[in-house]
Amino acid sequence: MSVFSVRDLRVRFGAVEAVRGVSFDAEAGRTLAIVGESGSGKSASLLGAAGLLPRFASVEGNVLYRGRQILGAPSAVLRRIWGAEIGFIFQDPLSNLHPLKTIGDQIGEAVSAHRAVDRKEKRERILELLNDVEISNPGNRLGDYPRHLSGGMRQRVMIAMAIASNPGLIIADEPTTALDVTVQASILDLLRRLQERHKTALVFVSHDLAVVSDIADEVAVMRDGVVVERAGSDAIYSAPKHSYTRELLGAARLDGPRTYTQSASVGSREPLLEVEALGRSFVSDQTVLEDVSFSIGKAEILGLVGESGSGKSTIGRLIAGLDRPDHGTISLGGNRYSRAGRPANLSGELRKKIQVVFQDPYASLNPRRSVEAILSDPYVIAGERDRTRLKTLVRQLLAEVELPQTVLSRLASQLSGGQRQRLSIARAIALRPSLVIADEPVSALDITTQAKIVDLLRRLRDRLGVSFLFISHDLGVIGELCDRVIVLEKGRIVESGPARRIFERAEHEYTKRLLASMPGRKRKIDDTNAKAAAYVG
Repeated sequence: MSVFSVRDLRVRFGAVEAVRGVSFDAEAGRTLAIVGESGSGKSASLLGAAGLLPRFASVEGNVLYRGRQILGAPSAVLRRIWGAEIGFIFQDPLSNLHPLKTIGDQIGEAVSAHRAVDRKEKRERILELLNDVEISNPGNRLGDYPRHLSGGMRQRVMIAMAIASNPGLIIADEPTTALDVTVQASILDLLRRLQERHKTALVFVSHDLAVVSDIADEVAVMRDGVVVERAGSDAIYSAPKHSYTRELLGAARLDGPRTYTQSASVGSREPLLEVEALGRSFVSDQTVLEDVSFSIGKAEILGLVGESGSGKSTIGRLIAGLDRPDHGTISLGGNRYSRAGRPANLSGELRKKIQVVFQDPYASLNPRRSVEAILSDPYVIAGERDRTRLKTLVRQLLAEVELPQTVLSRLASQLSGGQRQRLSIARAIALRPSLVIADEPVSALDITTQAKIVDLLRRLRDRLGVSFLFISHDLGVIGELCDRVIVLEKGRIVESGPARRIFERAEHEYTKRLLASMPGRKRKIDDTNAKAAAYVG
């Protein structure tokens, strides 16, 4: 019998029917992956089935947990089920952990929420859970706050809270989306081991078929609130039946980057930005960057890749003039504007030449301002006052980033994630900069939207001649977009070169480890081994 059985689920928000007749089953010891783009109804289906949607949402259908109907159950009943029998792991652990409570206290609350335990037993259970999720020196971590932990460690704390009462079902909603490839791989391995140990049913929600290929037993593909295809994992990846499933597989980078953008002029372009012997330390003499030197050519896209904490974003902030180096210099077009211990001398024309696109399009745009107002700002700041001219410039800018003119009157909060990121890019290129620093600009987007943004950046480079420093933990995106790649480990450059050479003939062990951690590699290796065995047979 299924642990969790959903039949003909329908979710409506006012006049919008977000989920239309969805059915699936989650079985003990097995993983069901629900996959689809943003807005496909994945999260609405799971939250609706678990009773976690707000009251204004209308939810209909049949939802059985171990044969018991829970859809429409009283809140008191659901509170006894949440955590005790159904555990939840959400996408952003920083938003779901209390910033002013220690991780020991928060895990302790999960331990004692459904049964009475004394102080000694609670502490022992907290330490046991931290060991289970492989956080080293757990006794020394009990007093840490979420801000003291990396993204991967915070997600491990969320997993510890989810398994505190040994639930029969865990719902994991995009639990690895914002994590770098090595941390993502370790979280997937952890979930797999915990599931095997406790025989838990796992529902894993994701937009990326490459990610779920490493963990799923069965896959349900959703689009526009409907399951368009559901089958065993092997069947989905080897013989997909629906065109949309094939489209998602095409965007999933199961075989690594789809293309390499390297051209014959890689390494021979005239330098635009030059970074020399850059160093940066923070509190307690923690060295974040050490002796980092590189250049970016005109109309070149340089990829900067590394794990969380490697110093990628610090480099971006230093180049953008948002921080000052402890050592080294930074020059643009031969003009040295940043040097050790001094604020960046970015004023006037030089300030226009360096722009930034940030990771989260939801946080980097004012949700209460219209698209037209947001895109008018750069021109107004630069001195443009003629309203007719402003309207013309804004409309041209929308066309350049391939947004429809109909969004002009909309608020930023009324746009999709992909549309918001296009808006952020439009704002960055408005004054025709020489260099755009793109700091994880696609990590929060689903894979098909990622592909569109990557294509857009490549076309803007070709059309406008702008250079990009593209910062990312996603090696698949880096390989598709960038001419050259720099690999950063613990604040040092360990390898650099043309994208094709890095991906096909990596030299440094750290680079090889990053490549081996790319999602989908396990399935590719397993498929290769199976074909070899069949051939030998």
